[in-house]
Parts: sequence; structure tokens; C-alpha cells
Amino acid sequence: MNHHRALILGVLFACGTFGIPASAQQNERTETNNAKTSPNIVFLFADDQSTYSVGCYGNQDVLTPNMDQLARDGVLFDKHYNTTAICMASRANVFTGMYEYKTGCNFEHGNMREEVWAKSYPVLLREAGYLTAFAGKFGLVVDGKGLCEDDFDFWGGGPGQTNYATAKNESMRKYAKQYPHSTLSYAAFGKGVIREASKQDQPFCLSISFKAPHKPATPDPRFDHVYAGKQFTKPLNFGREYSKHMAPQSKLGRQYPRFSEWKYDTDYDGEMAKYHQQVYAIDVALGMIRDELKAQGIADNTVVIYTSDNGYICGSHGYGSKVLPMEESSRVPLIIYDPRSPLNGQQHRCNELTGNIDFAPTILEFAGLPAPSNMDGKSLIKLLRSPEQDGHEQMSFINVFGPLPTHSLTCLTKRYKYTCWWYGDDQMQPTEELFDTQNDPLELVNLASDSESSAVLETMRTRYDEEVAKWKQQAVNYNDYQRYGTLFDRTISMDDKQPFLKRQAKRKSK
Repeated sequence: MNHHRALILGVLFACGTFGIPASAQQNERTETNNAKTSPNIVFLFADDQSTYSVGCYGNQDVLTPNMDQLARDGVLFDKHYNTTAICMASRANVFTGMYEYKTGCNFEHGNMREEVWAKSYPVLLREAGYLTAFAGKFGLVVDGKGLCEDDFDFWGGGPGQTNYATAKNESMRKYAKQYPHSTLSYAAFGKGVIREASKQDQPFCLSISFKAPHKPATPDPRFDHVYAGKQFTKPLNFGREYSKHMAPQSKLGRQYPRFSEWKYDTDYDGEMAKYHQQVYAIDVALGMIRDELKAQGIADNTVVIYTSDNGYICGSHGYGSKVLPMEESSRVPLIIYDPRSPLNGQQHRCNELTGNIDFAPTILEFAGLPAPSNMDGKSLIKLLRSPEQDGHEQMSFINVFGPLPTHSLTCLTKRYKYTCWWYGDDQMQPTEELFDTQNDPLELVNLASDSESSAVLETMRTRYDEEVAKWKQQAVNYNDYQRYGTLFDRTISMDDKQPFLKRQAKRKSK
């Protein structure tokens, strides 16, 4: 599809015109898929949503009927992690199926390069004959292309953090009167795309990135009644008394003071009411979108994926926010419904290790396309047929955002999580964390100093070293990623790391 046709579709959709002329239906791209057999794909992405905000993950204090229904219809994933738990990098992971050190994209580092974006799932789907749509927080910038509006047939995206006020999001203003809060406006956008795309002879991929429940907490007032006066059960690892065994390096970022700054210690119920109210609005939006799929008669050929860009630490261990490798920020909800799966309606839960790098290859396989060899993720489709096999043996969790002492690399397996906090000075020594997330999901016991866990520690160190080796071999040579191959190497002394402590000057890729 050429740029001219994309503009035609965008103008017609923005103007609320539902009939697309025959001249605009001509597909000028190379089509490798048949619209009658390729499924439609809906990818829904929350911002800062933790697993404990969803009923089907065990929280009886919250109301998420549509998310819970989606889990009953499809497969719920219990060990799904974002390989970087901050929005810009996580979105780059999702689009490209690669780890951050290969996307070269994060706050404090730099934008995505055009050649990296060229192998993203939206670009590859569109080249293969899919209609593509995006709304919400795009979350990154591509050098030379900006927000990549021209790479989508329907556009409702925005720069930066976007805004909770629909009227302040330029591409979404047409919905402001009926839906002044942005969350439901994205559902309205999605319904419009579904109606338009269902008339075409092409499958579609609708990607929506909600702003909610990102701070500053701004719930849609139409849902004020949902949690009014509600008291919420605190997690069993809530509060500073459960932070004593956590690495001192992790307390040097903004996450530690935000326990008090964001009033988790003094107004937990008030803060969580706002947080869960924002999630409730997304749940309503999910219901609106699924209802429209049914109304258009295409629900039985539309895959629905629901997840979040990272989790959220709402007072666990006495921290707030995200970024760090603890479970509350790194592990997130994931629910996938493929209407063609034989497991539907059986309430299957998948306990295999999966990550946000898996979405691009999964979406491409749904479309009948091969994943490019540069992708680190693997398709999750086999897990939708047999949830007990074919997950990752290990993955990386990355943080290179914020104060340097908080930068770290973590190795994840299905059972264990190992972090090497490499930084040391006259105030602290480099340290290790080893948690058994299967038997200790609240991360209350650091096994790194437990003599009975020495064999596990050595195994996880070896696995961690493998992840560092990949970083050294594959990291982009720009945007300050090369030096972390040295900083994260646990075999290199702190003295030898001194030349690498300062940020590298930006270098142009070849």
C-alpha cells in the first residue's frame, strides 16, 4: 500500500466516513496472505499495570470482568516478564522482538534507528497485506520518521506521554465530546477501525497503547463509584520492613523514595483506588472492543492479546514505580485469546517463561510470516495449544535507566531470578540477589548467601555470564550500550571498570 492510499484511508476515517471508494481499495503491496484465512490481530497494551490489578491473577479486591472473561476464553500467562520495565524501551522491545541493547532505544540513550524500525511487526505486517492501525502512546521516536504515522493506515497515536484529556491528543479530538477521558476514546477508535477494516478484503492489526494507569493518577470520573470508600488488602511484602535484604544499589533510584512521596505509606487505600479505577476503565474499553468484533461478525477470526509495558511497585518492599527487577515491576499480565485454539474455554494457565520480546514473532506467525533472524523472542503460538512446553529456558531483564548504581542485568529462568548488582564504592560493595520466584514469589528470602543454594547460585551465575556474552556480541555501537558489556561482567574488578563509569559519547552506526 503506498503513501497516497494511506492518506486516503486516514482522512476518511478521521472524518467519520465509512465508505471507502474502490480506488482506495487497490492493494499496491505484495500480498503474501489471504484475507479469508489470515486472522485479524488486536494488541492491547496498558501502561504500568501490575498483575495484582487483575482479578484472574488472584486479587479479590478488584473488578476486571472483561479481562477475567478474556482469560477464561483464552490462555493466561503466569510467568510473563518485560525484559526492560520502562515504557520507551519496552515498547521498542515489543515492536521489534529484540532486547534493548539491540534496539538501541531508551530514555537517556536515544531514539530508534530507521533500519531497526524497518523490521518491526507493524511494518512487516503492512508489507504483507495487513491493514494496520495504532492509537495511544507511541512511546518512542524513530530517527528520520518521527512517530511513523505514515506506516499505519489508521492513526490515533501521540507523542511523549500523551494526555488523559482526549481533547489534548490531536489525533483523538473527534472523540473528546463523547469520551473526554482518553481511555474510552481509544476504545472508540478501535471500534471505528474494526468497522472500517471489516469491510475490506484484507486482515487488520489494531494496536492500542493506553496511557492508563500511568501517573499522575487521573481516573475517568464516570467510574468514581466503583471503588468509592474501598479498603484494599496490602500485599504480604508491603512496607520497608521487607526491604532490608534488598540490594543497597536498588535504593538509590527514585523507586525507593516514591514509597512515601506517592503516599503508599500514609494513604494506601486512596492511591490504590485511583490506580484500580484507571485499570477498570481499560477493562471497560476491552469489553467495548470485543463487543464490536462480535457485532461485525469477525470475533471468530480475531486474535486478542492483552498485556502491559511494565508492572508497578505499589509499596511492595517499601518501593514505588517500576524499572527494578523485582517481581512487581518486571512481571506483568498477559492474556491471549485465539478463537481457533482447541484450549478455549478451559481456563488454561501457562507457567512457561515468556517475555515482551515474544510479541513480534508471535504476531508475525499469526499472520503466516517468518520472524526475521535478528529477533530474540520466540512465538507463543505453541503455548496456546500446549501451555506446558516451549517457553524460554532463560531471559535477560535489563535496567540502564536512572542513576548508574541502579543499572543492572538480571537472568531469569522459570524458577529463579539472579541479579548481579555490579556497582561498588566506599558506601557499598557489589552484591548478588538470588530469588526462588516459584516458591518465594514475594521475594522475601535472598538465597545468594544461603550455603544450601550454592549449586543453584553457580548455575545462575553461569547463565548470567551467557547473557553478558550476548550483550558484548550483539549490542549496537551507538546510544551508549557498548560499555555495559564491561560494567555487567561480574569477573571484572571495580577498579578495571572505572574508565567505563562515565557515559560514552554518541557514535554513529555504520
